[in-house]
Order: sequence, then C-alpha cells, then structure tokens
Amino acid sequence: MASIRLQKYLSMAGVCSRRKGEEYIRAGRIRVNGKPATELGTCVDPEIDRVEVDGKAVALNQELVYIALNKPKGYISSCKQKKDKTVLDLITISQRVYPVGRLDKDSTGLLIMTNDGRIHHRLLHPSFDHEKEYEVATAGAITDVALKKMENGLFLMGKKTRPAKIKRIAPDRFRIVLKEGRNRQVRRMVEKVGFTVIHLKRIRFSTITLSGLDEGQWRLLTDREKNDMLQTLSMKNGE
Repeated sequence: MASIRLQKYLSMAGVCSRRKGEEYIRAGRIRVNGKPATELGTCVDPEIDRVEVDGKAVALNQELVYIALNKPKGYISSCKQKKDKTVLDLITISQRVYPVGRLDKDSTGLLIMTNDGRIHHRLLHPSFDHEKEYEVATAGAITDVALKKMENGLFLMGKKTRPAKIKRIAPDRFRIVLKEGRNRQVRRMVEKVGFTVIHLKRIRFSTITLSGLDEGQWRLLTDREKNDMLQTLSMKNGE
C-alpha cells in the first residue's frame, strides 16, 4: 500500500476523524516507529510503519462497526469523563467506538457510535445537509409565533440559524428538524423565543431512527441501514 497522510491513516483505522487526528498530532499523542510525529504532513506506509496513539498501536485491519444507541438522561456523550457516566458505559463491544456528535447530559435519544473515523465529518458538517430530528417538550404551551420564529431562523451568538422544519404535536410539544448542530442549539432556540425545554429527545439522525430501541439500549445497524447511510454519505465504495 502506498504511503498516506497520518491523519488519514488514523481516520481509516477508526481512531478518529481527520480533523481530530490533526489535533492529536499537534498535541504529540502520536508516535510513528517509536518517534513522536507532530508534523501534519507526516506520511506512513500501513504495511511497514508502526503507529501508536497514547502508547497503543493502531492498525487498519479492525472490523468497522456502526451502532445506534438510545441515550438516557444523565450520560455524557464523551469517551473520557472522570466523574460522570459516559455513553461508553452502555456499550458492550470489543471494538473501540466513538460517538458521532453529542447529546448534552440532560438530553436523550439517538446517538450514532462507530469506529469508522471517515463518517464523523460528513455526518456533522452542515454543508452535507444531513437532517437531525428532535422531539421537544416545553414548560407550558408554546405559541405558534414562537415556533414560526424558530422555523425561520434566529440569531444565536451573532449568527443566524438555518431554516428548520417544525411540526406541533401538542400544546407543549413539537418536533423540529435541523440541518446543523450547534452546541445546545434546540435549547438555546427555545430560550431565545421565551420558553424553556423540559425534555429533549433526538429521534432521527440522517437515515437512522430509534426503531426497536428502548432507552439505554443499543444495537448494531442493520446492513440496510448501514448501506443507506454510507450511500447517503457517498462512501459505499470507500470514498
């Protein structure tokens, strides 16, 4: 195999996305053949070179897995957290997987987890237009005017949110579909129009839903779900 950039190798090995790999390289967490690799232009030959992350060897021959998790309230969408429970505490699988994006500690619902580092950027970046759908409950009935404002877009931290799709399902409940994912975006949008979220649940991420999952449960994506997702990401043929 020809030499490839180190950050691409890390992504192909399922360690992390290329962007996160660049952070690892800059932070001195990567060693190649026993020596620190801190240059972003570093290339490696997967058939010859030994690559380590935090002292542990990584290789390209691991099986890629794709998981749907129904995250309960109280868990952190992170791989490392000293005091809090993390979503990894809910997964019993030998492969090292990572959450794609985040749900805050008080939110519940669908979280995609995988060791395929290629998909993180493509699923999360707004330029790819992947939808994320949430079910939201507010403290008291929310007005049609407030929902329309959120649907049209609001200014949060100096930048307007993209137009959203909103459907009311009860006086104090609605569903919202976003094509972006800023930090605590739904909660901040609701607060911006004068209301408070008391429950937030993600029910869909791109083509994947919570089908067949009770809260706290996880499952491997079906072949059809995996193929549909990779096709949507234009990655079915390893692109």
